[in-house]
Formats: sequence, C-alpha cells, structure tokens
Amino acid sequence: MTKKRVTLREPESTPLVEDETKATETSTVKGSSDAGAGSTRASLLILAAIFACSASIMYLVYRNFPELSADEKEKMKIPKDMEDAKALGTVLSKYKDTYYSQVLLAYFTTYIFLQTFAIPGSIFLSILSGYLYPFPLALFLVCLCSGLGASFCYLLSYLVGRPVVHKYLTERVQKWSEQVDKHREHLINYIIFLRITPFLPNWFINITSPVINVPLGVFFLGTFLGVAPPSFVAIKAGTTLYALTTAGEAVGWGSLAILGLLALLSLLPVAFQRRLKDKLQ
Repeated sequence: MTKKRVTLREPESTPLVEDETKATETSTVKGSSDAGAGSTRASLLILAAIFACSASIMYLVYRNFPELSADEKEKMKIPKDMEDAKALGTVLSKYKDTYYSQVLLAYFTTYIFLQTFAIPGSIFLSILSGYLYPFPLALFLVCLCSGLGASFCYLLSYLVGRPVVHKYLTERVQKWSEQVDKHREHLINYIIFLRITPFLPNWFINITSPVINVPLGVFFLGTFLGVAPPSFVAIKAGTTLYALTTAGEAVGWGSLAILGLLALLSLLPVAFQRRLKDKLQ
C-alpha cells in the first residue's frame, strides 16, 4: 500500500489581506495622532479659561484701588523698562501709606500673575519692591511671590500642560531630564543653582519640572532660595532709584556709582554662562 505524502503549505497572504493590514495600521496611527491633537487643543482651552479667570481676579483687585487721576491711570501698567517702573513707583508710593494693604495686595497678585503665566515684567516689579518697601520686606516679598508664582505655573503644567510640553519641547525636555537624573540626590541645590544662573530660562524650568518628576516641595524651596541673590541686585537698584527720585539733584555721584555697579553685577552670570554650562555638564 502506497502512503500518500501530505504536505502542509502555509497560506499565502493575498493582496486583499495586506491592504486590510496596512489600512488598520494607518487608521491606528491616525487615531493616535488625532487623539494627541485633541488633547493639546483641550489643554490650551483649559489654560485659556484659567487665564481668563485669573485676569478677572486681577481686575477686581484693581477695582478696589483708590481713585486715581487720569495721569496716574496712564502710569498704572505692567512696567516694560526702568522709566515705566519709576513712573509706577511714583504713583504707588503716593498711596502706599494711606492704602497700605491695597497697594501690597496689588503688588502681590500682579507679581504672582506674571510668574504664573510666564509674562515678562517681573524683574521690574523686583526693582519696584526696593522702591516701595524696606530691603528685608522687599526681599521676602520677591522670594515669596517668585516661589508661589513658579509653583502655580508648575501646577498648571502638571494639570494641563503635559501634552503641549511633549509636543513642542520633547528634545529639550529629554536633555534636561538626563541632567536632573544626574543631580537627583542633591536636587534642591541643583534647582537653586539654576535659579541663580541664566543656564535655563525660568519659564522652561517651571513648565517642564512636573513632566520630569521634580517634587513640588523641592521645586518651591529651591526657587524661594535661588531667586534671592539676583533679587538682591534688583531690590538694591530700586532702593537707589527711590533715593534718586525723591532727592533729585541733591543725590551725589555715589548713588549713580552704586547703580552702575549693580548693573555690572547683574551681567556677571551672563558673562560666565559658558563656564557654568561646562561645569554643569
């Protein structure tokens, strides 16, 4: 009896099956990209809503401010340069003694608002603090506002900013994450170092820290302590600016020399940026 040899052949894939597979993979990739885009849009909408609510709170704060003249209202704006800061300081110093709490609340909320949403201008508010308040109080205010504002920015990024960070800052976040992992044992010292030096922009540190798992407590304390040295320069400049404004021509060359020296000190971190970068790496 002759046994018939049975050969099992693997079924050949037909073009129809291959097309269906490719179509499935394409739809999967498309679906994931659409989901990512939808998540980014939702995050931006939520961020816009939070910004609108914060702006409304700012409006209520300024509504509670004392009645101002037309000329004074023109000076009540976020300073963009030293002249704006000087003009604003002149108006606020006029009402500071009579309406102390209102002026302090307006300064406090404005500083935190700028820090929370990474809006430029907080450096001039640091100068303004030296114009309005004694040095110890001014330094504490600037450090506290910087720490709180940066922490609110951290929380915004933690809640709604992750899709945006991953979409637009992926490569930079990955590089910084590697640096943070190297300094994980002494993270607070590393945060202080970054706040003192211009190695990374403050807005970048604020929005990426939650993404790379920097603890909020360490982040706040490192920011609170780290902004003190550069703020010292700004506050001292504000104190000298107040002396120049109130004393006028009676102020000698000594005050001008102090301002020039403070300006040079503020440029030192920038001058040594490359050396600091090499040391950090």
